[in-house]
Amino acid sequence: MAFIARSVALIALAVLLLHCEYSQGGAQQYEVLSAATRAALSRAAADRPAPDNYLAADAAGQRWLVEMRVRMAQRAPGRFATVADTDAFLKTVHYEATRAGLDPQLVLAVIDVESAFRKFAVSRAGARGYMQVMPFWVKEIGQSDHNLFNLRTNLRYGCLILRHYLDTERGNLDRALGRYNGSLGRPDYPRAVERTLRDRWR
Repeated sequence: MAFIARSVALIALAVLLLHCEYSQGGAQQYEVLSAATRAALSRAAADRPAPDNYLAADAAGQRWLVEMRVRMAQRAPGRFATVADTDAFLKTVHYEATRAGLDPQLVLAVIDVESAFRKFAVSRAGARGYMQVMPFWVKEIGQSDHNLFNLRTNLRYGCLILRHYLDTERGNLDRALGRYNGSLGRPDYPRAVERTLRDRWR
């Protein structure tokens, strides 16, 4: 029985690794959160998803969606099977970024640099998904059934974490991005995100 159990576990691990794409993204560093911060982030992580008709009734939102869809086709061809899948991704980015007080195009630039829009990307440090979220965040602010490879979960966590770092750094985007990537004090990552934002998503 023990041999069978080990064999099943190895097969499951092999299947997971086949679906994962390794990423060059960095990793947020674990820091002790105050009880108030943890509670606020936990409430935000558990909030409701975007409404089904999100951006549908808003002319500016529709223009944004069409423009970003074109850019996605240029930047990440083949990442999404259908236009509907691309739209679902973009609507979720817009919703989660906006509710966290972030520029949706900044979030697209972070995803571009962190994972190149690969849903199952995994960094050497173990960061996961589109926004390369470290698993310790699930224990800190989430629930045990939160899956960081899930689209909404990953984007929600990533946006909340970046907002948290922006607040910690009093609005200093370079330092917040450095914290997000686990490279605080080094300029390469903030410059890469800012260049990607300027050249590809503005």
